[in-house]
Amino acid sequence: MPNLVAIQSDGPVVTITLNRPEQHNSFTPDLLAALLDALTAARHHHGVRVAVLQATGPSFSRGTDIAGLAGHADRALYADQVLRQLHQVMLAVIDLPVPLVVAVQGPATGSAIGLVLAADVVLVAPKASFTAYTTTLGLSPEGGWATLLPRLIGQRRAAEALLLERPISAAEAVAWGLANRLVPASHLAEETQALAHQMAAQLPGSIACTRRLLWSERDRLAAELDRERELFCAQIQSIEADIGLNAFLDRQRAMMTEADL
Repeated sequence: MPNLVAIQSDGPVVTITLNRPEQHNSFTPDLLAALLDALTAARHHHGVRVAVLQATGPSFSRGTDIAGLAGHADRALYADQVLRQLHQVMLAVIDLPVPLVVAVQGPATGSAIGLVLAADVVLVAPKASFTAYTTTLGLSPEGGWATLLPRLIGQRRAAEALLLERPISAAEAVAWGLANRLVPASHLAEETQALAHQMAAQLPGSIACTRRLLWSERDRLAAELDRERELFCAQIQSIEADIGLNAFLDRQRAMMTEADL
């Protein structure tokens, strides 16, 4: 069984890779624990100056594993565990002494946006997109959709993306400030590494000071993420969530039945 999260180094750049492509790199407690371990290892890696986060497969990540969430005997308990871990990961990224560059090659849905929102620089391929998938499932925004996204793209755009589940395209992500550059898919990995090595050439003390200033609201963001988690765990116990998640499970079963025919 391959590692859920892989890590490798190239001089001053450490690259972390989400490696659960068959399940679209969706978040489980095991994957998030492995990601947190990778970030801790990157933090203490000798000579590291930049970290890169990327993903295998057609999707960057589908966020919280909805099948695991919907099928759990205690959905609120499962959601609380996953979101606590995700927020630990996001805060670990913010607390890194080095920048994080994220490469998004495909869709990032639900709470997966948290990994993008906590990054310093984001590169996207044309097939990248960002969709909340909250209201159709009867859930509440998580992963920074309500806490961090409005700071980057504005309240109105964030509201439309959440209330209507309107996907944010790769081009819009760049135009609105959610991402930095739109890169051809065939060049995404190469340009991400080139940018990371360019950033690694800068003086590390200055970089660390700059990041501390850019994330000066870190403690306030942590409190707001906690509020997102609390509302999500309350909403997931509602009748709306029962309807939305049961409908999701029904669609999954129907797709599996069709695949077997």
